[in-house]
Amino acid sequence: MLHVYVEPVPKGRWGPIDGYTVEFEDGTKVTPEIYRSEMLAVGEIKLRGYVPLLAKVRITDKAVTEHWQAAGQPLPQD
Repeated sequence: MLHVYVEPVPKGRWGPIDGYTVEFEDGTKVTPEIYRSEMLAVGEIKLRGYVPLLAKVRITDKAVTEHWQAAGQPLPQD
């Protein structure tokens, strides 16, 4: 299955998160919608047959695997 990325918007560190977009690795959007929560975005992506990856950091880079975790996995406790 193809991985897709659930990214917070606006992209960048400043300001609150307004929603979440879903993108392929090359940055193209899977859907044009902005989802109000990660849970809504994950549900839509699973219905479409993709594997969602959630951001673990606010400023994301799709090339850095440490920035992402598969949906459903708990965050590691430090």
